[in-house]
Amino acid sequence: MPIDSDGSGFRRWLWRLACVGSGLVSASVGLGVALWTPGPAAPIPQASTQVPAYGGANSPIARPVNVLVMGIDRVADAEPGSPESFGGRSDAMLLLRLSPQDNSAAVLSVPRDTQVEIPNYGLTKINHANWMGGPALTRSVLSYNFNNLEIDRYVRVNTGAFRAIVDAVGGVRVFVPKPMQYVDNTQGLEIDLEQGWQTLNGDQAEQFARFRNDEYGDIGRVQRQQMLLKALRKRMANPTIVARIPQLLEIFQDYVDTNLTPEEMVSLVRFGLKVSPDELEMVMLPGRASEVGEFNASYWLMDEAKRDQILKNYFEVAPVANLAESGDGWSDVSLNQPSYNVRIAVQNASAQENQGQYMAERLRELGFTDVYVVDDWSDTNAATEIIVQQGDRDAANLIKRHLGLGSIDSASTGDLESEITVRVGSDWDSPFW
Repeated sequence: MPIDSDGSGFRRWLWRLACVGSGLVSASVGLGVALWTPGPAAPIPQASTQVPAYGGANSPIARPVNVLVMGIDRVADAEPGSPESFGGRSDAMLLLRLSPQDNSAAVLSVPRDTQVEIPNYGLTKINHANWMGGPALTRSVLSYNFNNLEIDRYVRVNTGAFRAIVDAVGGVRVFVPKPMQYVDNTQGLEIDLEQGWQTLNGDQAEQFARFRNDEYGDIGRVQRQQMLLKALRKRMANPTIVARIPQLLEIFQDYVDTNLTPEEMVSLVRFGLKVSPDELEMVMLPGRASEVGEFNASYWLMDEAKRDQILKNYFEVAPVANLAESGDGWSDVSLNQPSYNVRIAVQNASAQENQGQYMAERLRELGFTDVYVVDDWSDTNAATEIIVQQGDRDAANLIKRHLGLGSIDSASTGDLESEITVRVGSDWDSPFW
């Protein structure tokens, strides 16, 4: 692909796009996961291969565009950049929504263990789809399981990209919330990270992304991967990165596969320049981990009602069952109503004792019925954060209005058992003093 001036500009944005996936890449192979016995499955509709949203290199995006990003496991003996190197299981999967109406971008993280049905295979994990049938099958399976969501384009990033990118940009600054030390001989993995703010090189950032030796397993990894994404995006915005573009382009050619055309790429960079950090929203597919003995493998079981809410709020997709019930596809108006029953975790990050308990009491006084307190955050926040864990921004805005403070952050970086996490900062003046 020729690299002209516009192409170089595109790649500066596509690096941010590709890094969403590459920041989630790990080298774990997962060969021990057994497939379910193949069985009959309903036909899965094919997504459109055309994106009538671009008129040429100088045209903006004309409509919202959905891009599938996958971080691909290492394929033994495959040469970097070869078609074979992109044929492994997807260690990370994200759906990006780029919306020109309000210059916003949304990222939905889909855990690799999410249970789906794949034609001729039956129930299995979503991360098998690329291995079985590449991006075409993955796109079809996602569309089928996500209310016929149209997926326009894909980007695949294979193992090694994340480490190379982080080293190429001079590292990323991340807060490591707890000490991370262990050796996993089965994965050839040695993790040794101290707690606190630090600049991680490529090897350390990969350790941070791949760490799973806690009660949250792969879901905790999604949380830390989103933290890395934010740090990497911030680093990519640094003016000094311009001098590193040639090195980044070499990495791109070895590690990234996409069906975006050059014209589409230029349109994306034009759009990307308009997106501010506050307009990038990240959520994780809501659900629960399967219980021991519930299935013959461990799964992430999606919560269909909350999935529908996220698809409605961030992707403008109606629940399939409702499409025939009303002209606009929305018969369930409850999806638009903020709830006082939302599950709220409160975490003290103010450096003052008992502020988490005081905040929880305040929220209960305000009428919120499902509030609990978690362990203090290990860093001090100057400002209170309202973290939208599962896409319910209406409830987050309701909390903010009642408290009169707090920045809203759509990400899965709070307590993973919550729908919303209120991380109390030093700016909150407790009424219980």
